[in-house]
Amino acid sequence: GSREAAAGAWPRAPLAPGEAIAAPSGAFERDPQESSTTDEELSRAGGRSTTPDYGERRLPQALIIGVKKGGTRALLEAIRAHPDVRAVGTEPHFFDRNYEKGLQWYRSVMPKTLEGQITMEKTPSYFVTNEAPKRIHSMAKDTKLIVVVRNPVTRAISDYTQTLSKKPEIPTFEVLAFKNRTLGLIDASWSAIRIGIYALHLENWLQYFPLSQILFVSGERLITDPAGEMAKVQDFLGLKRIVTEKHFYFNKTKGFPCLKKPEDSSAPRCLGKSKGRTHPKIDPDVIHRLRKFYKPFNVMFYQMTGQDFQWEQEEGDQ
Repeated sequence: GSREAAAGAWPRAPLAPGEAIAAPSGAFERDPQESSTTDEELSRAGGRSTTPDYGERRLPQALIIGVKKGGTRALLEAIRAHPDVRAVGTEPHFFDRNYEKGLQWYRSVMPKTLEGQITMEKTPSYFVTNEAPKRIHSMAKDTKLIVVVRNPVTRAISDYTQTLSKKPEIPTFEVLAFKNRTLGLIDASWSAIRIGIYALHLENWLQYFPLSQILFVSGERLITDPAGEMAKVQDFLGLKRIVTEKHFYFNKTKGFPCLKKPEDSSAPRCLGKSKGRTHPKIDPDVIHRLRKFYKPFNVMFYQMTGQDFQWEQEEGDQ
């Protein structure tokens, strides 16, 4: 009926790319939601260019590969506070959308680094891209991979909320989430739901990379204990633990930790306006049904990674 018609407009694949922006070295996509206010202020102020750009562009040795709406922007901004890390602010989407442009193009969009600095980028759609593991492995089989994971139910709602902000005309979450509402059959082909089946996607990566080269960061803990999660990230990357408690303060208004500017008193770096959107109210029965759907996949994911992310805790405010 009308559900099929309404859902027909909905992509059953990863969501459409954001607007393309022109970069000096070639255009690559930037999700308009993904810019941090401070980023824009810095570029307007020419903050970047006041520091001479020494060094050379190198292919990244570490990638934040996922997941969408997991907390990848927060992680990227926090790790960029480390003096030995240089990262691309925008998402290059090389291993999914721009692979034909070749490694030279990819290198050209990287920042210049000095000896001993790590080059990084984040593109959350890599985690769910079938060809990505093979392509990254063929660039450098020792690439370190970071995946920020979050309770798949809240992740799906967050994903829906982001799309809703761009396309207010889309059907309700409930309509999109079910193949058959009466039977309670979840539509696992809808990208908002499919992305959260982490065990399924991870299997693909483990054909090319050992678990020792993949770090799983808890999106929840990134908010409740940013310094603790950042300690693990820095250890994993072989960096001194420079980003610590001192770098964060909790912003009550946003509900997120923000980065202080250490040493100088300039403005703190908080995530932009598009972050921390209020989620629409979803029928508790739908939430319950989704929890039930994800549980076996979550359990499998915990077994595969050897980490319990505690998404199966009591029917609390997850």
